[in-house]
Amino acid sequence: NTEIDEHRNLTFENFGENVQSHQDAVAFCRDYAEVPVTSRNKTIDTSAAGYPLDNTYYQKLKGMVGQLDILEPGGNLIIASDCSEGMGSAEYVEAQRRLIDLGSDGFFADISKKRYADIDEWQTQMQLKPMKVGSVSLFTTGLNAEEKALTGVRIVDSVEQAINESIRSSSDRHVAIVPEGPYVVPVYAPDPPIRAAA
Repeated sequence: NTEIDEHRNLTFENFGENVQSHQDAVAFCRDYAEVPVTSRNKTIDTSAAGYPLDNTYYQKLKGMVGQLDILEPGGNLIIASDCSEGMGSAEYVEAQRRLIDLGSDGFFADISKKRYADIDEWQTQMQLKPMKVGSVSLFTTGLNAEEKALTGVRIVDSVEQAINESIRSSSDRHVAIVPEGPYVVPVYAPDPPIRAAA
């Protein structure tokens, strides 16, 4: 088990029993990834963290779910992602088609009956999480019209426009900006713990 930093340098290595080894790696990473936030937000702007994670819509989901803890119910999650390589695998596209055809509740009911998940279906399942909390908007330049329809989220012409619309509709000027959605995990902490200086 290893962890790397944004420059792909090795920062942590451990071994041993699988579950404990994984928990140790998570504990090490937590101090670098989690950020306590004292309020939930009606408007959140994030990204898929740039190349290579924003090459496909499939990868973009990682930026969406990381923000859930600070998204106010009924709030707006706005994510920017290039998606220059399209949606992702054929299996993922099929899962997204089922989401569109069945709707969120129907898709969840469908996958709940299965003993084993289909390949790449789990990302569509993860997309249901932010969709249940609030509204999800996507700014992208890499998807064609058919692919945009398969995202299951609102497509916007600009991030600025989406933020302004959210501020107007919510009457709340506060905006949480999370530049690297997959790598930064904001955690709702109304009374954040005091961390010792390193």
